Amino acid sequence: MLHTKKNEQGEDVFIHNPHEPNLDRFLDADAIITVTPGAKLPVDALNGVRFAPWEPPADGKDQLAGQLDIEDEPALTALKPGQKFATGLVIMEPDGRVWVVSPTNGYGGYQNTFPKGRVDHKQPRWYQSNAILEAWEETGLKARIVGFVGDVDRSVTRTRYYLAIRESGTPADMGWESQAVHLVPLSKLRQFLDSKFDHQVVDLVERALAAYGGKLPDPGREGGEDGSGRRRNEPREHQMQEAFIGCLLGGAVGDALGAPVEFLSREQILRQFGPAGITDYAPAYGAAGCITDDTQMTLFTAEGLLRTWVRGRMRGLASYEDVTWYAYQRWLLTQGEGPSVDSQGEHWLIQYPGWLYLQRPLHARRAPGNTCLQALRTRRSPDGKAGNNSKGCGGVMRVAPVGLYCARQPSADASASFELAVKLAALTHGHPTGQLAAGAFALLIFEVVRGATLSDALRSAESELQRHPGHEETLRALQQARRLACQSCDHPQAIAELGSGWVAEEALAIAVYCALVASDFSHGVTLAVNHDGDSDSTGALAGNLLGAMYGAAAIPQRWLAALELRDVIEEVAQDLFQYPDWPLGEYVPTTLRGLHIMAKYPGC
Repeated sequence: MLHTKKNEQGEDVFIHNPHEPNLDRFLDADAIITVTPGAKLPVDALNGVRFAPWEPPADGKDQLAGQLDIEDEPALTALKPGQKFATGLVIMEPDGRVWVVSPTNGYGGYQNTFPKGRVDHKQPRWYQSNAILEAWEETGLKARIVGFVGDVDRSVTRTRYYLAIRESGTPADMGWESQAVHLVPLSKLRQFLDSKFDHQVVDLVERALAAYGGKLPDPGREGGEDGSGRRRNEPREHQMQEAFIGCLLGGAVGDALGAPVEFLSREQILRQFGPAGITDYAPAYGAAGCITDDTQMTLFTAEGLLRTWVRGRMRGLASYEDVTWYAYQRWLLTQGEGPSVDSQGEHWLIQYPGWLYLQRPLHARRAPGNTCLQALRTRRSPDGKAGNNSKGCGGVMRVAPVGLYCARQPSADASASFELAVKLAALTHGHPTGQLAAGAFALLIFEVVRGATLSDALRSAESELQRHPGHEETLRALQQARRLACQSCDHPQAIAELGSGWVAEEALAIAVYCALVASDFSHGVTLAVNHDGDSDSTGALAGNLLGAMYGAAAIPQRWLAALELRDVIEEVAQDLFQYPDWPLGEYVPTTLRGLHIMAKYPGC
């Protein structure tokens, strides 16, 4: 078998014992993946970073030199007589897998090893650039160094290793020196590597990760961005804030993008908008960029949570279900219907409307779901749960704020976000799947905005689901979404297999699938709305996830500029991020800011 690349002399390179590609489980963080020269990858991106060909600049060593500004890289000690010096990379994905290579025809006696190469320039400023360029030649990947690993003395060389993350490139473009590139979970790395020296590298990597708090470090880079579209030199706190804003704005954008085609089949969408389907706003409800009931109810969910916080701070006792029920009653009023509360409750609704209810554009009826309307029209039962057996997507579509809200509580964990979303979904949806899908979605949002990869967040959600009776439908849907994301390149067919999105587990699965396979925000939400089914809800859910993953900066400005209630949505996101710092409390001195907050979100 001929390699796709020629050697440095321009000669063909013959591979004597070629590898078989193994790409079926590309997105499975527990799987070992094998990529061969020129292979077609089953996904456009992994962990939010696109695969795209990259060529180093002509003056690569100069341009890349001294890239990493760290204090823990020691000076190189004297080499032994005749010993050569090399540098290499341990390129690690956020999902915990590491890129390693199989040298062509077992060159150097290695079957599998880390990318590395000898240093031509002895000045320390070229150590790192040499490692980056050698890694690109052997893996096809453009990497960025984020930390120091250590030095390993081999038989004739000393190799200095750096920890790195992938920024671009594609393993299919590996150079002639490699006949395969592999993606290997860290837990399986020792058994995959055949050299005792590489086992030492694994020990050093584990030690380095422990020193960095168990996660990949993410140092600043002037003017640069990471694969999520977020600035690397921004503090984690600011990245989290951007994720909050991205989550709510992204959901609204997906909602508005799907609104014009909510009741159209995929065939009708393609006939009306062309072979690519709908890729930009189109008129719905009188204008392009209008939101629907999905975003309206999402905002009122956020209001319920924030008013509960205010009530708890000022009175000491508060029920999320009770206060959010009244928030949903205010939404019902915006739809032109009377509330189903007693006279005291109606007094509270009228006397303390709060800021959100006063936003007049929210007083528009945008095809609200019958289940939500009927449940909210009905006087609340003593146990607080809806008296129906519905598992429609109206419960899951509105709970992204739960994940955001819980993410800002130091004492809250993933299970708390799950449980709270289940309780709020139960206000309108009686079927376990309608509630548990909401819990799973809120947990995904919680994990992602706190820095987890979507793959890790899914594992957490699946584990949590199995603790609850009636979880089977939701768990099966999530597992199917993951399986299809690993195997399918035919996105419309995969989405069709997941369903139409009118029920909770299908809407959740479609959103997860689109987020897993998306190369960027636009790609993901566009996939989520061009199908047979509930396009605005699947678009909203996918937009929530993608916005949380990539941050607000990744959302195209043309979509934000035309988005209805953009400023209101962004302000609610800011409030969800900032509420723990509000100057409120029974024994906290009264301030103008505190009075403003209590008027904005009265505790009732």
